[in-house]
Amino acid sequence: MRVPLLIARRYFRSKNKRNIITIISNISMIGVAVGTMALIIVLSVFNGLEDLVRTLYGKSDPNLVISAAKGKAFPVDRAFLVKLENTPGVALLTEVIEDNALLQYHDRQMVVKMRGLSDNYFGQSQIDANIREGDHRLRRDSLELALVGAGVQHELSITLNNRLAPMRLLYPRNTPGKKALSTDPSNAFNEEDLIAGGVFLIEQHIDDSYIFVPLEFAQRLLGYSNRRTALYVKVGQSFEIEQVKNQLRKMLGPEFKVQDSDEQHVSLFKAIKVEKLFVFITFTLILLIASLNIFFSLSMLVIDKKKDIAVLLAMGASQKTVRRTFLYVGAIVALVGAATGLVLGVTLCWLQQRFGFVSMGMATSVVDAYPVKMQASDIVFTCMSIIFITLAVSIRPALNASRLDVRENL
Repeated sequence: MRVPLLIARRYFRSKNKRNIITIISNISMIGVAVGTMALIIVLSVFNGLEDLVRTLYGKSDPNLVISAAKGKAFPVDRAFLVKLENTPGVALLTEVIEDNALLQYHDRQMVVKMRGLSDNYFGQSQIDANIREGDHRLRRDSLELALVGAGVQHELSITLNNRLAPMRLLYPRNTPGKKALSTDPSNAFNEEDLIAGGVFLIEQHIDDSYIFVPLEFAQRLLGYSNRRTALYVKVGQSFEIEQVKNQLRKMLGPEFKVQDSDEQHVSLFKAIKVEKLFVFITFTLILLIASLNIFFSLSMLVIDKKKDIAVLLAMGASQKTVRRTFLYVGAIVALVGAATGLVLGVTLCWLQQRFGFVSMGMATSVVDAYPVKMQASDIVFTCMSIIFITLAVSIRPALNASRLDVRENL
């Protein structure tokens, strides 16, 4: 065994338990263990929240969304759609027109997001499993129907299948050569009547503001003709989404965006990652403060072991050997604390994943217990932080030890 490590282990396992240096070292280990455990748990909770958000949005998100890189809509023709449908990995292609519109029902009104969908949308999304009332069809023979969010229905008190009092949707009329809205109410808006055929309950932000209508209805109301705001792509089961996405991006060029589910909500996931980063920095600073006890215990150990250091130097040990001895002492203290914290943190996270003993405490929450997910990268970064902190607080006492005057201490 190397001499510096042998001496460091000897100092660490000192039998004098009442020694103040040993007490401070134990406090250091406890501080590092608690800080490491807390860091692992908090980072795992953020990972769990990120996965929870991804699961919630994944219920209604298509595998891929094609949209214009600039502007709100883009023109399509049959040849363009056939080209996309024949792309390897594209199992289903749905045409979408989405824009804001004014929804009136009896004496109530609100601005909603209207999403016009081609008939094959229900092969794209399992929305029929989220229908709370009515059914998921947007057509019954020649009759056009709408699916309304539960929040929209509640806000306007919409009755389903009411042919005597249909919903009315209004959209500003785009008159060629005129940018301002007409002052004549009869010419200011395009108006279309529609019957509500079903109510869906997917996610709150969709339920409170969206209605789904047939694509042809949206074309008439918005005057979009052959323009679309998006194309939804369902990827075949035997294909990787990333592979199909890259292939479509290469084929369509810079004029189009091709986004997967995470990229469709990039701002939300970015906010979670930024919060996670700041939490990591905060807990790393707490670890640094807890590790300052290592600095004090090493400084006191150097003072206590002056004669030992002088004997080592007199016997021919180099300053490098002395320096490494005290660096190893600091490393052992930090390592024991970090290992204990990692074991406790991982164990608690596993128990939460397995049994969910810490509940959300709300009857209306989407999950019963706090979601956690451990990632190897979090453990690696935590260990790297501990190594860096240990070096930072140990190097000064180690340097002081290697610079002692042998003649003064013999």
